[in-house]
Amino acid sequence: MSIHLAIVTPEKQIFSDKVGNVYLPGADGEMGVLDGHAALVTALAPGELRYEKDGQIVTLALGSGFAEVTQEKVNVLTDMAMGEDQIDESKVEEAMKRAEEQLKGISHDDDAEEVAHLQAIIAKSMAQLHLKRRHKS
Repeated sequence: MSIHLAIVTPEKQIFSDKVGNVYLPGADGEMGVLDGHAALVTALAPGELRYEKDGQIVTLALGSGFAEVTQEKVNVLTDMAMGEDQIDESKVEEAMKRAEEQLKGISHDDDAEEVAHLQAIIAKSMAQLHLKRRHKS
């Protein structure tokens, strides 16, 4: 059993191949997709996307976006998809701190668009840090 997974960002296609299964960070929580899944389109929240390929589990930090699921494929359109080796922990921490500081100084009523932008930066940073720090102990 396999399903075709394609992961695309605005910059490039990150991945396209057959995989055993896919786990997505859906807006309402994690969802698993296997071959023959019911068709759907769902929003994605920043978090981790996992898939199985050749007996190995591959994990990516994912930004927000959408997933289109059919019985044979999963198309992921996202603003960010990064493997652990692509994440610079100190740069991500700095970006998150800057966004948190800016968020403290903004009127949430007057500048809702900027608040949403900063919250998105924080959520994507948290997804990257979670993936990067998973194996540290």
